[in-house]
Amino acid sequence: MAVTIKDIAKAAGVSYSTVSRALNGIGGADNEKRQRILRLAREMGYMPNQAAISLKKSRSYHLGLYFSTIGKMTSPFVLHEVLTGIYSITGSKYNVFVKGIDMYEPGTLNPSLFDGIIVLSQRNEDILFMEEVHDRGIPMVIICRTVFFDAPNVTTDEAEAMGKVMDYLIENGHRKICVIEGNYGLDSTKERRRGWRASAIRHGLDPDEIPAYEGNYRYASGYQAARHILEQHHPTAILCYNDEMAFGARNAIYESGLTVPGDISLTGFDNWDMSGYSNMQLTTVERNMGEIAREGTRILLKRLDEGIADNSRVYLENHLVIRKTVRKIQ
Repeated sequence: MAVTIKDIAKAAGVSYSTVSRALNGIGGADNEKRQRILRLAREMGYMPNQAAISLKKSRSYHLGLYFSTIGKMTSPFVLHEVLTGIYSITGSKYNVFVKGIDMYEPGTLNPSLFDGIIVLSQRNEDILFMEEVHDRGIPMVIICRTVFFDAPNVTTDEAEAMGKVMDYLIENGHRKICVIEGNYGLDSTKERRRGWRASAIRHGLDPDEIPAYEGNYRYASGYQAARHILEQHHPTAILCYNDEMAFGARNAIYESGLTVPGDISLTGFDNWDMSGYSNMQLTTVERNMGEIAREGTRILLKRLDEGIADNSRVYLENHLVIRKTVRKIQ
């Protein structure tokens, strides 16, 4: 069996990305460590995947968009924004194939199928897929997540963004706050939790005293979580991890005979299309998924069309969109 970068990393006791950088002459390892890795690679008989490299000389004009899970579906709004962003850059030059990483079988990735792959990643398990993309010599960009990997990353600081939402609620007098979170296994959920909890601490609140319920970023889970909250607590505000769940929570609040924001303030995340046009006028965070996808696609096409490799990490801005669902209280 051919020796892989993963084998060298295990033998050297370093990370996969450290070996990749050393073999490719990219900064990140001191010279002594790089020489040790190169010596190990020679001794172990490592050879770059020349088959994959030669295959890439023949262009397919196909791009793959691989997202974390079909089983725990990425929001259709997010996928729509990402695809719109990608096609605004590729035009009709490339075809884009959309696949779930959780449906992929290791060892089955064919480098002749794709000129490049965009990975919409949320889980640590996705790293195995990224390693195979890299080993197969397929150019790749990772969006919506920071991964210390030999590939460009384009994302936004979700912890900072969610901290802005919690700051705004607390600064408007809210102390009885409940939270509707996303799938606990996803990185976006972990980052957003880190953000609101840090904000609570900054304002002298104990985050462990703030009730938090798991949702799955879909409307129904927001509705159900809000029902549980209203049965067990008396919040003045509910912070939701995305706009779709906030709309579900809004309906549960109305069904209970309460109003937004008269009785309960409500916030979201993502700035869903409907958030500014519905009669709710939701206060939320603008995390421009379309622009994240556009920037990631620009970087990937620079490599494919111009031969410019750029493994930088790009953090795009986010900002709070204040509308009409948060009431100031004493």
